[in-house]
Amino acid sequence: MLYIGVDLGTSAVKLLLMDEKGEIKKIVSKEYDLYFPHPGWSEQKPEDWYTQSMEGIKELISECDKSQVSGISFGGQMHGLVVLDENDNVIRPTILWNDGRTQKQTDYLNNEIGKDKLSEYTANIAFAGFTAPKILWMRENEPDNFNKIQKIMLPKDYLAYKLSGTFCTDYSDASGMLLLDVKNKCWSKQMLEICGVSEEQLPKLFESYEVVGTLKEDIANELGLSKEVKIIAGAGDNAAAAVGTGTVGDGMCNISLGTSGTIFISSKTFGVDSNNALHSFDHADGYYHLMGCMLSAASCNKWWMDEILKTKEYSKEQEGITKLGENHVFYLPYLMGERSPHNDPKARATFIGMSMDTTREEMTQAVLEGVAFGLRDSLEVARSLGIKIERTKICGGGAKSPLWKKIIANVMNLKVDVIESEEGPGYGGAMLAAVGCGEYESVQEAADKLVKVVDTVEPDEELVAKYEAKYQQFRKIYPALKGVFQKFD
Repeated sequence: MLYIGVDLGTSAVKLLLMDEKGEIKKIVSKEYDLYFPHPGWSEQKPEDWYTQSMEGIKELISECDKSQVSGISFGGQMHGLVVLDENDNVIRPTILWNDGRTQKQTDYLNNEIGKDKLSEYTANIAFAGFTAPKILWMRENEPDNFNKIQKIMLPKDYLAYKLSGTFCTDYSDASGMLLLDVKNKCWSKQMLEICGVSEEQLPKLFESYEVVGTLKEDIANELGLSKEVKIIAGAGDNAAAAVGTGTVGDGMCNISLGTSGTIFISSKTFGVDSNNALHSFDHADGYYHLMGCMLSAASCNKWWMDEILKTKEYSKEQEGITKLGENHVFYLPYLMGERSPHNDPKARATFIGMSMDTTREEMTQAVLEGVAFGLRDSLEVARSLGIKIERTKICGGGAKSPLWKKIIANVMNLKVDVIESEEGPGYGGAMLAAVGCGEYESVQEAADKLVKVVDTVEPDEELVAKYEAKYQQFRKIYPALKGVFQKFD
């Protein structure tokens, strides 16, 4: 049997074809545009996701036995507000996870409704990237469009709807909307009332591994597939990546160095940190997880290389970096503001500590270290809760850099397990499809059988000590600049 995993990312959709043994048969990537209509805004057109996904699936299965394709599932960028009218037309471009326009609405939710109430209703507080503040923004700024809304969904769920006709989402992705009662796995009536929407406008909830439908006949015909191909709910990209790295069960950890950066800790029990610095979400394995999310991770390195150094030679730029733990240059990785743990959309990226002898290599090193330090901020919150983490999996584009993995291991003082497949959300989506089709009894079984660790990066005691001192310097920089950032437009 063959299973398709669809990773609906911010810059491209990546499609992966996996057999029942977990072997990746083919990978296809299709890019689409990202729009910034105003400073701090970030939007995409759902129609582009669908068009490129369909083209990608056709290319993905062009050389295989199409009769063997049994299921399709998803890992998708979270929090995006997709709204359809009564005729299922997209009302406006999707407001994405890294869009910062909703500061007023976020402040209203946190300060007027109150963080304690929000945490009681949803297990989380409001962040500018979450879906509920976007709904409030739309109600206030685009009332005509708001009144047209018949369906509210998340990015990957738009694809599931187009392919199957089922209006659905899963618990892990829905957790990031600030509309879900995460502990009890149902829509929060209080939050729906606050946002002025009804339960009929929201999708039906499923576990990530559950079948939501089958391919619509016209879609099946266009793709050359059977209309019996199952569509499985899928998961938010971080939960899907966690499945793809075997981060399921109790006390497992995964670090993702993608466009955004996350530290993801799976748990069989529900928990919330008292300051809500970490997100408390449902997991794709049917249980729960805590997650710290920084808005810019590998995208910091991409920005530095592409826009500033004007080079695509990422590996070459890292070759001259040898003095780990001794850099005097620091970088705050807040290109799009920051989420965990600061919850500050006005924070901005900053270099500090340069002098006349600062080198190009030190600046590049500072970018890599800044992301690692930012992730450690969230790890420290988890440690403050008594959670003991000794090792982590790693995935995402940044995980392809041996240097970055070494920096992560020593900044975090964690053993970093490198897995055979670094495809994260796409591989996790294909695994969820296999579980939904009955190939495996549970997500845990699929993870145990399919995810293979091929290398481990061990922290070095001397380097850990050096980075500990550097981290203590780093963590003082944001508080010192916070008031400055608030004065910027």
